[in-house]
Amino acid sequence: MLKQLFTTTLAAAAMVLSASTAAAPQDPINLDQLLQQLQQGQFAQSEENQQREARFRAEANEQARILREAIAERDRLEQLSETLETNFEKNEIELAGLTDTLTQRMGSLRELFGVLQQVAGDTSSKLQSSFVSVEFPGRSEQLSDLAQKMGSSSKLASIEEIESVWLALLQEMTESGKVSQFATEVTLANGEKVQKPVTRVGTFNMVADGRYLELVPGTDTVAELIRQPSSRYLDTIGALESAENNPVKFAMDPTGGSILGLLVQAPDLGERIDQGGTVGYIILALGAIGLLIALERFVTLILMGGKVKRQMKNMEPVNDNPLGRVMAVQSKYPDVDTETLELKLSEAILREIPKITRNLTFIKIISVVAPLMGLLGTVTGMINTFQAITLFGTGDPKLMAGGISQALVTTVLGLVVAIPMTLLFATLNTRSRNIVHILQEQASGIIAERSERSH
Repeated sequence: MLKQLFTTTLAAAAMVLSASTAAAPQDPINLDQLLQQLQQGQFAQSEENQQREARFRAEANEQARILREAIAERDRLEQLSETLETNFEKNEIELAGLTDTLTQRMGSLRELFGVLQQVAGDTSSKLQSSFVSVEFPGRSEQLSDLAQKMGSSSKLASIEEIESVWLALLQEMTESGKVSQFATEVTLANGEKVQKPVTRVGTFNMVADGRYLELVPGTDTVAELIRQPSSRYLDTIGALESAENNPVKFAMDPTGGSILGLLVQAPDLGERIDQGGTVGYIILALGAIGLLIALERFVTLILMGGKVKRQMKNMEPVNDNPLGRVMAVQSKYPDVDTETLELKLSEAILREIPKITRNLTFIKIISVVAPLMGLLGTVTGMINTFQAITLFGTGDPKLMAGGISQALVTTVLGLVVAIPMTLLFATLNTRSRNIVHILQEQASGIIAERSERSH
């Protein structure tokens, strides 16, 4: 029984040994061989454990050595930190003493350098917005660098740098009184950049090819104004560009662009008319119709008046004028009595009056309706303006002023149409009345002559 138990134990040990070692034999073995393999495996495991212990001791010694080196480095760095801190405190005390010494030795020079820094900064800002910098670029950058340098207490300006400030001021003052022509790069209204000759008028304006230019902010380049002022200002540019030494008239902006900026914002005639909207265009259409009618009536009445005057000098009636047709009644009815002839002449004059006064009533109606339509457009425009104020408030005065300005355009258009229509109606009505008066006068003369003959 014990032998069987011992055999079973050895078999189990053999199975464990075969699972843990790859060199275990796969073939069946006897008990002696199994015991020998177990002894060899225990010996190998003991040697491996000893090697592990030796390696662990070696690594522990290495870790201890590294720890000793780290502690030594820490102590060295702490000592260096204390040394540097001591040196820093000494240097700070020494620097404070040197600063005091520098302040005492500089004296009034510190005020001079402070003024120099301020003047250099102000001049640099001024030169950035000057047209002279387009012809002489890079001036503002130099003065800006000088101002930054003077802001540092450890740097002093040289004589050349001090002179550069008043030289820049002197150059700006001198160039402000000159009209100069030179070539530079210009940005056109469509974004294209081209090299072209430009004309600079002091520090106020710059023009090229009949158009005003503006300085691009922050650069030394110029660009065409996208919107130009009215033609009466542009017409002076051509004379300036073609002039040599003779004085010419030129629309100059002494503010350097502020007034010009306001001028280009002002709407032209077409934009003003467009602000009137539909009512404005209707008023202008009525005015155009009335003007055509007035011109037709004016020409007709002039020709008719000339024919009437010629007929007055000729006793023979001519059928191409109202007076001739009225005078023909006398010869048409030679034997009628005076009262009948008077009625016939009155009838002939009444036939001529519609031809003489034709369309004058329409001109009078236009002169009355035009301002009423202008008032209608103004009222509707004011309603729209107050609706916009209700929605957006009164925070922007330009919104309210612009809306009122547009609303009043129709009133202006109505008056522009009504005033000349009234004058034309009065003139044409006077001419027509004069012709009718001549007809009535000649008819009365004919009746008087017939009455004298009858008696």
